[in-house]
Amino acid sequence: MAFAADLSRTGGAPALLARSFAWGMLGFLAAFLVNNILNIGWGFPTLADVFSGTSGALVWVPLLVTVLGLGAGIGYVLRSPDTALRWDAMKIHGFNAYLVRACFWIIVLIGFADSAIALARVEGLFNGVLSDEMVINIGRSQFLGPMVHLPLMVLGALIAVKHRGLGFHWLALLIVVAMLFIVISRFVFSYEQAFMGDLVRYWYAGLFLFASAYTLFEDGHVRVDVLYAGFGKTKKGFVNAWGAIVLGMSTAWVIIIIGLGSKTSIINAPVMNLEITQSGPTGLYIKYQMAAFLGIFAITMLIQFVSYFLESVADKRDEPGHRLVTPTGH
Repeated sequence: MAFAADLSRTGGAPALLARSFAWGMLGFLAAFLVNNILNIGWGFPTLADVFSGTSGALVWVPLLVTVLGLGAGIGYVLRSPDTALRWDAMKIHGFNAYLVRACFWIIVLIGFADSAIALARVEGLFNGVLSDEMVINIGRSQFLGPMVHLPLMVLGALIAVKHRGLGFHWLALLIVVAMLFIVISRFVFSYEQAFMGDLVRYWYAGLFLFASAYTLFEDGHVRVDVLYAGFGKTKKGFVNAWGAIVLGMSTAWVIIIIGLGSKTSIINAPVMNLEITQSGPTGLYIKYQMAAFLGIFAITMLIQFVSYFLESVADKRDEPGHRLVTPTGH
């Protein structure tokens, strides 16, 4: 990746409509997530309840949150009408890159910690060292989630502030090492436990789903086209802008709405219940996090598609600062 010119915060004719759409989309996303947290945590209604007429007296809560989210996004655009599209795009990408970095650090920390706990739990290393009550708690996801996983999530988010590398290659290396360890322990020492396979699946799922947004930024996804390769920069920008909306954002929203639409949805339910695999005490207690991976994937992809949309509109307008990338697949 390279930049044709240094990005300037201002430049070119104002693009209020495109920027309002982009920042309004992000504001609506933030409002949707806040409403989801209020719903699963405190029982407040969602926008779906408002539209179905089942929200009751608290109908104003999701509406107010949504108006505030949209208002914040569009208000930012109106307060900074001369901000360049590419500047906005890179700021949005920078925030998204932080989210992905944080997620990578979180799953690395939790993977090591939960594996160590699972090994000690399986081999009975806690017996005689910890109290009987603590030994029982170590085998409960309702204890490990808030007391072990949550602090590590906070630590991972803090590390991501200082550590700017995304670490895809390091996570890939960890997956290879974990798989090698499984092979050696199984065929040399005839030893295998469920948590070893859980760790590989946990890290591999994170690598695949979290890296998707950054791969989009690097134009590394496979692109099947007949006409696109022959288009000029402005025509490619037009196609990419509409593609980001019709194909990218719509797909991300389908996943978000289905996965986070209610307390019983496929992402909310496992997370609320701190769900674990059927292997129980011999496995990792991270199944609820792997359900959340789908939501993280959709959210980070939606944010990246908003950034991609702004870049594409800038290309359509032939604005300076075009980002030069070397695609890895077509």
